[in-house]
Amino acid sequence: MDILLKPIVTEKMNLQGESLNKYGFIVDNKANKLQIKEAVEGMYGVAVDTVNTMRYLGKRKSRYTKSGIIEGRGKSFKKAIVTLAEGEKIDFYSNI
Repeated sequence: MDILLKPIVTEKMNLQGESLNKYGFIVDNKANKLQIKEAVEGMYGVAVDTVNTMRYLGKRKSRYTKSGIIEGRGKSFKKAIVTLAEGEKIDFYSNI
């Protein structure tokens, strides 16, 4: 449970899930592809074909206050795109 932080539920990922059998997850920054594959297979009971990962640097943010400009950075995160084997499917909306 520590590896998979949350699924990515957007319009683009829903279309990829339906047509290409690909699902997205926000994962732990230190997780590798084998750990991600085992976590998805264990949690959802599906067969994973491939795992692609990408890291995102947090966005720069600034705001104007009475005391001046405050600058900072949002959180960095790692995203994994998991391709399932033929005939497998994940339903994120079954528990609603």
